Amino acid sequence: MSRADLPLRGVRILDMATVLAAPFSATLCGDMGAEVVKLELPAGGDPLRGLTPVHEGHPLFWKTANRGKKGISLDVRKAQGKALFLRLVRDFDVLVENFRTGTLDGWGLDMRTLHEANPRLIVLRLTGFGQTGPYARRPGFARIFEAMSGFTHLTGEPGGPPQHMNYPLGDVVAGLFGAFAISTALAERNALPREAQKGAEIDLSATEAMARLLDPLAAEHRIGGVVRERTGSRATYTAPSNVFRAADGVWFTLVGTGGPIFARICRAIGREDLLDDPRFADNAARIRNLEALDSLIAQWCASQPFAELAAQLDRQEVPYGKVYSIADLQADPHMQARGAFIELPDARFGTVPAPAAVPRFVGRADPAPPATGPETGQHNDEVYAALGLGGEELAALREAKVI
Repeated sequence: MSRADLPLRGVRILDMATVLAAPFSATLCGDMGAEVVKLELPAGGDPLRGLTPVHEGHPLFWKTANRGKKGISLDVRKAQGKALFLRLVRDFDVLVENFRTGTLDGWGLDMRTLHEANPRLIVLRLTGFGQTGPYARRPGFARIFEAMSGFTHLTGEPGGPPQHMNYPLGDVVAGLFGAFAISTALAERNALPREAQKGAEIDLSATEAMARLLDPLAAEHRIGGVVRERTGSRATYTAPSNVFRAADGVWFTLVGTGGPIFARICRAIGREDLLDDPRFADNAARIRNLEALDSLIAQWCASQPFAELAAQLDRQEVPYGKVYSIADLQADPHMQARGAFIELPDARFGTVPAPAAVPRFVGRADPAPPATGPETGQHNDEVYAALGLGGEELAALREAKVI
């Protein structure tokens, strides 16, 4: 299947955002068939180009996070650049930006001006705290969103410091909400006759996106008077649910939500007597006796290597999973059979591995993998030629450092 057969075919997105959250929104839409053009300053300088992993000066993070995009350069802060930008956006469906609140307005690219150039233009404005409120102009990065959303408060060992994971989770979660918002705005706009279509302005707060994941916590606090705390890997809403270690040092996670699954766990570990133990009669009782229950399971796990206990868990259809590294994940036969990783064509490395597009549409063949993220201004001639700019004009714009 070609990319022209994907669901968002025909949608054009201009991505002028930096780093990860908002650009990830555009990348996800690109996975679904949208044409995405990545706009950078003529000198480059997007911080994502310097974030690890960088191999021998080549930014792998950039290459994977901005896959499938065409690259142009343009300085919209200059008068010529602003004029060219307003010509450019006439031919796009979506503009993605993540500058601090008020920055585009200061450059003369406020919503009124953008919609005068293209009334149908959808604008995704993804910031740390949104376009309004006392924190609107604060800078923000993934760890700030994670911390202030309440997410980091839940991560870590009891009595220990809150912890972040070694990946910018707050950025990619916000990016997911951004892609959802773009798709929603496109559906709303395109349901109307073309002459009635008006592009939406989307105000997306990355902190609110992270908080949205924590659905019941506000109710738990106000109605139940409970502030949920750190419990390591142990869940306190269902039991048993924890990370355990086998005799050969392999870590795995085991989940026993609901009575039938708990019964299967008891059979797997040879302790069917626990089914008659009042301490474990139902989920509420098991949560009250978490430490005792986890201790029993941990002893069984520590008595044998992972392969042996996995066989017993499989026989009883107990939900469990080995804690994978990225190496384990790529080597897993199920992931390989599904084609969960693809090879992005790349001029420097030949190909670069990356996760496949999610989700899949049944009955359609997988499209050819997109190329890795572009060099700064790589597609200037192609994109600006489509606006009618000739070679001399482009040369003059380069000389003036507009592109």
